[in-house]
Amino acid sequence: MMPHAMIVLFDGGCPLCRREILHYRRIARDLPIEWIDVTQPDAGPDRFGIDLATALQWFHVQDRAGHMQVGVRAFIALWTELPRYRWLARLGRAPGVTPLLEFVYARFARWH
Repeated sequence: MMPHAMIVLFDGGCPLCRREILHYRRIARDLPIEWIDVTQPDAGPDRFGIDLATALQWFHVQDRAGHMQVGVRAFIALWTELPRYRWLARLGRAPGVTPLLEFVYARFARWH
């Protein structure tokens, strides 16, 4: 069994989030990514130093280097691994784009 290069924590109770993660999982079928639905009783986001409320509100990804990325940076870390999304990761890292995306994502995270 391959070790997981990346760990994705997501809110499986959010219909939009669940659909998006399902889409990513189909693309990443052969990639060493662990998908953790934090709404499941055995998910244990606290083992990553994250309380459940925070895990539900913000998207989290532990990247290949073992660093926990949050929000837009978490999406960028995931997109970097996904074959059809690497272009979006590059766009998200472009100067000035990440702060703009973070502004928009923060509004969504508070609403959701």
